[in-house]
Amino acid sequence: MNNDKKLKEILGRFGIELYGIVNDSKPSTYPSFLAWVNRGDHGELGYLADHRKDKREDIRNYFPDFAQALVMSFDYSKSSKILQEFYQSPESNGAKIASYVMGFDGIDYHFYLRDKLQKIADEIKALDSDLDIQFTLDTQPVLERDLAHKAGLGWFGKNSMLINKSKGSFFIIGSLLLSKKLFHQTHSVDTDHCGNCTKCIDLCPTDAIDVQNRTIFADKCISTFTIELFKDAEPPIGIEKSGGEIYGCDICQDVCPWNIKLLKNLEVTDEERVEFSSKNKDVIEMFLKRPIKDIVETLNNMSNRQYKKKLAASPIARTGRVGMLKNLMSFLRR
Repeated sequence: MNNDKKLKEILGRFGIELYGIVNDSKPSTYPSFLAWVNRGDHGELGYLADHRKDKREDIRNYFPDFAQALVMSFDYSKSSKILQEFYQSPESNGAKIASYVMGFDGIDYHFYLRDKLQKIADEIKALDSDLDIQFTLDTQPVLERDLAHKAGLGWFGKNSMLINKSKGSFFIIGSLLLSKKLFHQTHSVDTDHCGNCTKCIDLCPTDAIDVQNRTIFADKCISTFTIELFKDAEPPIGIEKSGGEIYGCDICQDVCPWNIKLLKNLEVTDEERVEFSSKNKDVIEMFLKRPIKDIVETLNNMSNRQYKKKLAASPIARTGRVGMLKNLMSFLRR
């Protein structure tokens, strides 16, 4: 059995269907990324404009022994469907949380996927004992969307998200960087399938999408306000027209025809719904069912440490108690 067939078997055991191989270390979109930063469109996301900005020009600046990348998509579309169903139920208090939060067993995907990537790497190393492997998610100085595009995983949508015809955009990109070329590159770069559709642009309440460049004005994005700003701050203009987002924002994904088609045809079992509710119980009970004023009162009576401890495994711990209070107060003013 050749390495390509062995790779398919390995990834199949981890439930990974969408993946590809890239041999080029230099991202073709780096000039666009640099222009985005130079325009100041990254806003408060300073970590994208510091010394790591230059490292993104070549993967070898991060992993000098780079020869090949195995790029994978980690799907959370079923969580998106279950959440959308919940929002339509009488139990919902009207608040919304980005669906990636509730995927990956409710664990922060950085921890969940890092563990999965390590396990995949261990199996690949069995194919060549001299192989060196480094993983990358969105925390490393690598333009992961560029890698995914080159790997044939999708195209850049008008909302800047990577979109796949069969998988939509409800997935996280994770890669393994290899010191040898073990696999063949079989997928071609996908073409643009957005056509004349402008739903993501038209329905973004804060006008955060830069139509001309297919990028985001970070300071206008609801996700920036609700995830990246940990202290009291002014919300972006237009947030009052949003749908109740208190952590992250899925609006531009929810209205995408490719995602609508995906979720319409996606089958979710009762067992999967029960498992989802069980693994996300703390977040659902704490933020998505009770009246918002009651949640605010609860957080006001908690210490920062208590908040972090209760939500330690969830991405929601990122904002801290003060950051979440900021988000909830913004919700009450809408």
